[in-house]
Amino acid sequence: MKAQLMTVVAQPLFVLLWSSAFIAGIIGIGAAPPMLVLFARFSIAGVLLTAYACAARVTWPHRNQLWHVLVAGLLMQMVQFGAFYTAMAEQVSAAVIALVQGVNPVVIALFAGVLGESVTARQWFGFGIGGIGVTLAVLDQSRFSLVGLLLCGAGLLGLSIGTVYQKRFVPTVDPRASTALHVVVSAPIAGLSAWLTGQVHISDVSRFAGSLTWMVLVNSMAAFLLLNAMLRRWDATRVGKLFFATPVVTAILAWMLIDQPLRALTIAGFGIGLVGLVFAARGRAACAATVVARRPAVMAPR
Repeated sequence: MKAQLMTVVAQPLFVLLWSSAFIAGIIGIGAAPPMLVLFARFSIAGVLLTAYACAARVTWPHRNQLWHVLVAGLLMQMVQFGAFYTAMAEQVSAAVIALVQGVNPVVIALFAGVLGESVTARQWFGFGIGGIGVTLAVLDQSRFSLVGLLLCGAGLLGLSIGTVYQKRFVPTVDPRASTALHVVVSAPIAGLSAWLTGQVHISDVSRFAGSLTWMVLVNSMAAFLLLNAMLRRWDATRVGKLFFATPVVTAILAWMLIDQPLRALTIAGFGIGLVGLVFAARGRAACAATVVARRPAVMAPR
């Protein structure tokens, strides 16, 4: 029952939580420089996540695992969000950043052999259709500089390589411990970056506090705990395909909350993207039994 609930609830919930991060990021960057926003986010979330992990008496990674967890954390947190938040400061829209991040499953699929996983032709077809869908969904919002595009690419690589790295080297580490360590190791890097660049001013305290509260409790804590939990239960390709849905959801949230337009191309892209997701998901389901059979007991749903 628990495994079934995880399958039904976790995936759409993760997409919604993850998509909201782009909206909160745009609001936060409008009130303070990106590195200061990240430093505050990582610092507060690090304290809360560490306290939660200690209270839950989780098993912390041993020394050989620790370095791998820290590397994955720097990639998934500091590199990804450092690049994406700086791109937001370069006036890249939330939907465009979500679109670039939506390529994540394709990048992960390129590393499938490293993880001992296979990607079927049906999945590749689904990825292609999904990519077309999300591209259409935000095509008319694609206004960004070359610097912004390069920053988006760097953020995408940080997330994708970090996901693959964690799945390859530390797949069995408790997600509560790894998530806490991810943000703790990233906080001083963000703080040093803010100090060295002189980006330490806050122009709108209330807006900064509101977005920071959401980013800490929902994005840094809830979303990443859920992401790490899913990575323990399912293969990286299955988890990665969820990112195809985030651009469309982000576009809808941006339309509802920050007055970014929702045009016909977005709606058309939503339908095409869903077709791609169906193909990718069904391709994965065909070999699900084999994947489960190969997993050690510690990775089974609990």
